Amino acid sequence: MDRIDLRLLPAAAAAWVAAWLAPTLHRTTVGIGVLGAGVAALLLARSRTAGATVLAAALGVGAAAGLGAAARGTAIAAGPVDDLAHERATVRVDLRVTGDPAVRATASRFGRSEVITVPALVERVLARGTTTDVHTRVLVLATDRGWTNLIPGQEMRVAGRLSPPRSHSPLAAILQVRGPPPVASAAPWRDRAAADVRAGLRSAVAGLGAAERGLVPGLVLGDTSGIDPELSGDFQVAGLSHVLAVSGSNLALLLGAVLGLARLAGVRLRALPVVGLATVVVFVFVARPEPSLLRASVMGVVGVLGLAVGRRGRAAPALCAAVIVLLLVDPWLARSYGFALSVSATAGLIFLAPRWRDRLARRMPRWLATAIAVPAAAQAACGPVLVLLTDEVALVAVPANLLAVPAVPPAMLLGVLAAVTWPVCPPLARVFGQLAGLPAWWIVTVARCAADVPGATVPWLAGARGALVLTLLTLAVVTVRQLPPVAVGLVVLAVVLALRPPVPVPSVLPSSWPPRDWVVVACDVGQGDALAIRAGPRSAVVVDAGPDPAAVDRCLRRLGVREIPYLLLTHFHADHVEGLPGVLRGRRVAEIGVSPLPDPAGEVERVQRWAGRIPLTSPGPGEQRRAGDVAWRVLWPLRLIDEGAPANNASVVLLAEVRGVRILLTGDIEPAAQAALHRAEPGLRADVLKVPHHGSAHQHPPFLATLGARIALASVGADNDYGHPAPAVLRLLTAARTAIGRTDRHGDVAVVLRAGRLAVVRDRPG
Repeated sequence: MDRIDLRLLPAAAAAWVAAWLAPTLHRTTVGIGVLGAGVAALLLARSRTAGATVLAAALGVGAAAGLGAAARGTAIAAGPVDDLAHERATVRVDLRVTGDPAVRATASRFGRSEVITVPALVERVLARGTTTDVHTRVLVLATDRGWTNLIPGQEMRVAGRLSPPRSHSPLAAILQVRGPPPVASAAPWRDRAAADVRAGLRSAVAGLGAAERGLVPGLVLGDTSGIDPELSGDFQVAGLSHVLAVSGSNLALLLGAVLGLARLAGVRLRALPVVGLATVVVFVFVARPEPSLLRASVMGVVGVLGLAVGRRGRAAPALCAAVIVLLLVDPWLARSYGFALSVSATAGLIFLAPRWRDRLARRMPRWLATAIAVPAAAQAACGPVLVLLTDEVALVAVPANLLAVPAVPPAMLLGVLAAVTWPVCPPLARVFGQLAGLPAWWIVTVARCAADVPGATVPWLAGARGALVLTLLTLAVVTVRQLPPVAVGLVVLAVVLALRPPVPVPSVLPSSWPPRDWVVVACDVGQGDALAIRAGPRSAVVVDAGPDPAAVDRCLRRLGVREIPYLLLTHFHADHVEGLPGVLRGRRVAEIGVSPLPDPAGEVERVQRWAGRIPLTSPGPGEQRRAGDVAWRVLWPLRLIDEGAPANNASVVLLAEVRGVRILLTGDIEPAAQAALHRAEPGLRADVLKVPHHGSAHQHPPFLATLGARIALASVGADNDYGHPAPAVLRLLTAARTAIGRTDRHGDVAVVLRAGRLAVVRDRPG
């Protein structure tokens, strides 16, 4: 067994830590740290010992990475764009498009809409009569679909309003624009050619099924816009998320397939690097030389090097050097989960896959041993990073990867061939596209079947602690050389089941809409409440109507609700009752329950007028009812409270149950009413909580903390002026291991019951 050369590992780790810390530290702190590291490196460099040399290299590289990251952050903060963004100034800028536009759904109290995001580089700012040359990255937000037609390399002058980005972002600002894009210059020929190739691939696979038609461009180009959200959720549960986008492991698989075919074709060993390099160049050209793709290309080449030569001693320094170079070029990668996954997967291919392959090859053909070892090694190495993302361990991930990953190289290879042949021979490109659909169909089938397996994922310790525990466990298991990979997997599975926390945190997953197994849905009606509890195939108990008739009507229509045996208006505020005409539109409503406090009077009169002949009743505390599959008990108001907003505290609170799921619907009750209810119902428990008052900061923490809710639904409008939901409330719910579905980010949000397990399904990505 060759010795592993890890002399560059401390330097790579130092670069990563320094680049990660630099954006959060004060400039003076960074300066002192860099100076101290530099001096220490110079002093240690004078020593002739190997240990001193390694330490000096680590300090020097760490200092360089920290200095580079600090310099980037300082440059962003020092430019005029940063100042103008914090002032939310309206400006005119000359910019160049640097990435492909993406369409993102959003929602507000005025309804649903689309936002187009365009990565761009601002080269000139015109504000307050002054023109300044800059070189600053921004993200353009637009609503006109014309922005989706732009391609990288085009330049234009555009007016818009600047605003600050999120913390620790490589962007200097967000630029919000109105209307269609102005006339733009022609993009360079390289970008135009790449755009034609990408469009050609989409045309070549147009005849495939919807899932395969969306997956092939995702594999080849990293273009996931055509992938159904429900399918994305299945890939996430199955541990196959890395398949949906261009990554180092994907490119490594493609390179491995190409080099394998080249060897079968008789290409000599010395020519194989040329074939591999040509493959990478073509791949980067087709998918665009964006930072994420260049990172994936580097990691893919390193991974193939380690797997092909089977010499960890040679590949390990290459991996460490690649990490150092990439972090020096782009320090923001230190905070990227995608970068961490690429490095982890590549490390798995280098350190684990060759050894596992060789041991398996004693009992099976070498090609089969490789097909098993590669995905198993990549999944084992990526496990700790995935735990940071999801707080779960996918038990089906290894078998799902074993089944699906071998189909990735042919799908990618055929997809690339379809893309590059489309400009010269569209019929041949369509043939390649149809052939790519076969392995793509297999990948989709594996993902869907794996996601449907009961207990496909189990919860794990949250945060860095969980990642550290899983890392130590993985290291302990893989260092036992006597164990074959199958035994390693069984040991890991046993420990995972032993260490899982007692209360699982449900996942928040995208899905096609509506999910077939929905139990309760929080409708996206903007800043207001409207919830539907499933009472039958076309029937639901509805709680509140929101502020917008069109929004609630659209939600109920999509759910197929035609009969409402009971409609409860928890109180008479406009954000709960103004949508009543939309609930009544084309539906049979048997009864409307209302708050006992008729305030405000104007809304009471409107509700009475809209209700017409539908009976209005005021439910009393302790009242128990049933409608179809839904049973409920009235918990509040036991009395009227003058403290705070009387109408909010007079909200009718229900504890409903359907299919064994207990749902607490709290209206807008405030701390005084929450405390009184907490005292009156000390043993109150619920599986699903409708967060009181849209997640306002005014809550009674003991009430929320003791409910034991596994899911919380926050019905809230996007960019609302109230600060809902409050960060303190979100932290409280998260600490209680409660999954949170938010209508401002997720659109319509459904709670589903699958194989006895609750999950949150969202209508749109977010």
